[in-house]
Amino acid sequence: MAITVVVVDDQTLVREGFGALLGAQPDISVLGSAGDGVEAVSEVIRLRPDVVLMDVRMPRMNGLDAARRIVAAKLDPGPRILMLTTFDIDEYVYEALAIGAAGFMLKDAPAEELVRAVRVVAAGEALLAPSVTRRLIAEVVGRRSAPTTRTAALDSLTPREHEVLVCMARGLSNSEIAGDLFVAEQTVKTHVGRVLAKLGLRDRAQAVVLAYENGVVRPG
Repeated sequence: MAITVVVVDDQTLVREGFGALLGAQPDISVLGSAGDGVEAVSEVIRLRPDVVLMDVRMPRMNGLDAARRIVAAKLDPGPRILMLTTFDIDEYVYEALAIGAAGFMLKDAPAEELVRAVRVVAAGEALLAPSVTRRLIAEVVGRRSAPTTRTAALDSLTPREHEVLVCMARGLSNSEIAGDLFVAEQTVKTHVGRVLAKLGLRDRAQAVVLAYENGVVRPG
C-alpha cells in the first residue's frame, strides 16, 4: 500500500513542489496540503495520512502547536510528523521531538533525502540518523540545567535494553544496532519495543530526548 502524506507549508511554491516530488513516487500518495497550522490540524484529522510534512513557521498557528494538537487528537493510527525546519530554530526542533514528532529535516535538503525521510518515518523509525539531528538535541539539552532526578523507569531496563537505548540515542537504525550488538534485527526491534514500553514513550525520538536529558548519553 502507498504511504499517504499531507504537506503543510505556508509557501505555495514549496508546498506544491514537495507535493509534486512525493506524488511522483510509486509508493507515495499525497492526499492533500495545508498553508497554516489551523488548516493542517483540520486536514490531518480529516484525511488521516501516514505522514505529515510540517513546516515550523506559519501564520495563524505554527507547526509546533499544530503538531501538539495532532498528537493530542490521539488518532488511531496516529500520523508520523516530520518537521521541516532551518538551523535558526533549534529550540523548536527539540520541543517538536519531545511532544511526539518523528524527526526533522532541513527544507533545503536534496530531493532524494526528502523522499527517503518520508519512507523512514512511515516505516516507524525516527529520522535521527543525520548527525545534525543528534547535535541539535545535544546542544539544546546541554544548555539546560542537569535534571535533578533521574527518570526512575530507566532503572527497570535490562543491561541489553540500556545498550539499545544508548544506540538509539546515537541515532542508529535497527540494522545498525544489530550490527553493533551482534544480534538479529528482529531481536533489536523487540528490545526497542520493550524500552519504549518501560519508559512510557511514544517513539524513538522521545527516547533520544529522554536519554540526553537523563545523562544516558552526554551532549557533544
